Amino acid sequence: MIIYGKQVCLHALEHHAEEIKTVYLAKKGLLPQALFDLYRPKIKFLETKWAQSMSKGGNHQGILIELDEFKFSDFAQIKKSDFILVLDGLTDVGNIGAIARSAYALGVDAIIATGVKQLNMAAITRTSSGALLDIPFMISHNILDIFNELHQLGFVSYGASMDGESISTIGIAPKRVLILGSEDRGLSKKTMSKVKERVSIEMANDFDSLNVSAAAAILIHRMRYATK
Repeated sequence: MIIYGKQVCLHALEHHAEEIKTVYLAKKGLLPQALFDLYRPKIKFLETKWAQSMSKGGNHQGILIELDEFKFSDFAQIKKSDFILVLDGLTDVGNIGAIARSAYALGVDAIIATGVKQLNMAAITRTSSGALLDIPFMISHNILDIFNELHQLGFVSYGASMDGESISTIGIAPKRVLILGSEDRGLSKKTMSKVKERVSIEMANDFDSLNVSAAAAILIHRMRYATK
């Protein structure tokens, strides 16, 4: 897959050397000398017009990287976690990337996307500033079985909902699952049927809601540091 932009590319170069196939540079001086020397055999210079073509018009900042295809985690690995984030029907790569970035920074162990057939993993990697490369991630087409097994393993599931109990007033189980729905539809009916508790963010002013990525960061932080 192709990622581009200085911040995400530097992260990949510094932390995921084994996954990098080719480094494309549209101009000199973009990389610190140590990284340039390390990746010299894999570096190719190209004209700006080709960089624009490869990034499909995106803001590549003169650097693109070809990585191995994204490696999805399996459920056997993810269920060993303590804190799992489930994205129920989210498709916007900007929101998913921002959520992945907050999730990794704030201590979520793994992410499961459901209610989607596929996602643009290169775009999400880019919008997560590379954090997606560092956190287990899978797509599940049968979320009900996932919930059933997690509940049997002692996880408590918390669904983000406007009518839920304030996240600031409840204790959080040590093994926990946070489920976030899409901004327009919220949690799906089949997900709601499995959620053990509904949680919300209490607003100081009369306003409908937060962007899903902002809400995710607040809920993750609370659930990370407020276990029972």
